[in-house]
Amino acid sequence: MKAFGYTEKGAISAASSVVEFETEVPEPGPRDLLVDVLGVSVNPVDVKVRANRQPPGGAPRILGFDAAGIVRAAGSEVTLFQPGDAVFYAGDFTRPGSNAECQLVDERLVGRKPERLDFAAAAALPLTSITAWEILFDCFRLQEGAGAGEAILVIGGAGGVGSILIQLAKRLTGLTVIATASRNETRDWVRKMGADHVVDHRKPLDQEVAALGLRPRYVAALNQTEQHFPAIVELIKPRGHIAMIDDPQSLDMAAIKPKALTFTWEFMFARAMFQAEDMDAQHLLLNRVSALVDEGALVSTVNHRAGALTVDNLRAALAEQERGAAIGKIVLDGPGSA
Repeated sequence: MKAFGYTEKGAISAASSVVEFETEVPEPGPRDLLVDVLGVSVNPVDVKVRANRQPPGGAPRILGFDAAGIVRAAGSEVTLFQPGDAVFYAGDFTRPGSNAECQLVDERLVGRKPERLDFAAAAALPLTSITAWEILFDCFRLQEGAGAGEAILVIGGAGGVGSILIQLAKRLTGLTVIATASRNETRDWVRKMGADHVVDHRKPLDQEVAALGLRPRYVAALNQTEQHFPAIVELIKPRGHIAMIDDPQSLDMAAIKPKALTFTWEFMFARAMFQAEDMDAQHLLLNRVSALVDEGALVSTVNHRAGALTVDNLRAALAEQERGAAIGKIVLDGPGSA
């Protein structure tokens, strides 16, 4: 089968950053689905892994942590899906990714594709939806419908995770949503996603939020956490909760003690990496997201369709993601859609 990977860590401009190659179609394990990949998207994790991790053993590493497609075959113990089903998922950090004609994925990480989205648009949602859902309901331990009278600050509101987190918070909780954005186009985007208030992250965030007359109990720090951390500690309520997904070099954790704050890392691959007993939580939440999309309660976060999955198109999509100015999600049509 055709696949796309990288052979040397380093700059996206290098020829080795994206290569096309042929490899064997994998055989499903007991709980695996073999999926014909019809749509993919790019994420910051693709950029980080490709730039910093040398592929093991000299073979190309296939990236891609979002996909939508059709089940071709199922393992002997699969009960949730069958061949012919349309699915979407974010997969497993420890296994070959979605930038290929076919991919193996554990059925417990897979949801039913939204019917009202095409495959590329559906591929925009899994990783970001899982991350946003786990921030709200695992990290913050909110219950659906709860949060009235409280506010959440979403730092990086125009990115992929921010775009769906805003929507989930507005549709499934009573929280007031404050999102950060600094450009006219990003401010318009986060308002389209449903943000109640928009503040400029290029200015002191504590002052920006204070000017609204609000003090959030929850902060979702999706990027530049190290830069904003002093302001986060200042603006958040006592006994508030910070959830973070980026990779700062250092944080002054002692600063959160006087307010008795809670701090949580969110890493949506953790359940799959450690074969957690509740892996099927991702299957269930993706099915819920799919239903919300089909009901019209959630809208697509796609903002750029980069064409078919080719070496040039994938490299260009990754370069756009690497620049850090992407709005919403960048998607490509998978190899099987030609």
